[in-house]
Amino acid sequence: MRFVKLSLIAATAAFLSIESAAAEPSPAARCGEVPAPLEVPGGNQLGFALEAEGAQVYACAANGASFGWAFQAPEAKLTEANGPAAGTHYAGPTWESNDGSKVVAAKLEAVTPDATSIPWLLLRAASHAGSGRMAEVTFVQRIWTWGGNAPSHGCDATHAGAIARVPYRALYCFYRSEAGPSW
Repeated sequence: MRFVKLSLIAATAAFLSIESAAAEPSPAARCGEVPAPLEVPGGNQLGFALEAEGAQVYACAANGASFGWAFQAPEAKLTEANGPAAGTHYAGPTWESNDGSKVVAAKLEAVTPDATSIPWLLLRAASHAGSGRMAEVTFVQRIWTWGGNAPSHGCDATHAGAIARVPYRALYCFYRSEAGPSW
């Protein structure tokens, strides 16, 4: 009888886990849920989406007569939706795949749907390296952000040069030209 009860509990837990996973939209589906300023121009299609977890790095620096936290760079690990490591995200901004390919992009638009988190962004690819999955990226969206804002205190003359690593998470959506690469 005890085995039957444990089996029933395990089966119920597995069902609930599958049911909640089914209710959560896939990262690729979430890429289509953006405000108008962040929509990717026509002629581009979603290639893939990667989740990021890491830190937004800030340095305490003089800003005229006062001091403030200045953004330095992101430091994040990129993962596939089901968890495997996929690459890294760092200064540039640069996204580097585990296959060695890279894309560097420049910000076009920003929207702040949640003031407690870093803005959502639309970025255009500026340069590429390697021949892997990042080689044909035309646009990148940073959406569904959590955390990452600069600290609101702790930066003054006595803390000049201090570094703050603020945890953040985001979903990055990578787009490619429907016509194929132009380079």
